[in-house]
Amino acid sequence: MTLDATDKKLLFILQSDSKKTTKELSLKLNLSVTAVYERIKKLEREGIIDKYVVLINRSKVEKGFVVFCHLKLIQHTKEFIAKFESEVIQLKEVIECHHVSGDYDYILKIVVKDMEAYREFLVTKLTTLQHIGSTHSTFMISEVKNTTIVDI
Repeated sequence: MTLDATDKKLLFILQSDSKKTTKELSLKLNLSVTAVYERIKKLEREGIIDKYVVLINRSKVEKGFVVFCHLKLIQHTKEFIAKFESEVIQLKEVIECHHVSGDYDYILKIVVKDMEAYREFLVTKLTTLQHIGSTHSTFMISEVKNTTIVDI
């Protein structure tokens, strides 16, 4: 699907605030409510709009301690990778997991209450997963930029 300027503007607005009504969007885009509705439905059908979510202020729910954990597997066989990925998906503290190139195999973004909670997570959950060779943890000092907006 080719996106025109109106689609791009609509997507930017929705990424900034997906709770805007079709009426509010129609005023910003100079389109009818029906035209806006149809564009949104088309973007959803095409899979460009994947889902709608609520972003939580982590510190308000005692999940303000952010850790980036670099992880190496002991082997890179298809079975080891599949097993690790299926296990790490089950860990609620892990909010992102990326298979990467370089010195490490994966980078995990982990959110917990504090250092003590991270130690407990590391000892009782993460390091009990099979096939992990080593880990290296980096702790967030402050968040300089965190956005979900993709520039199109």
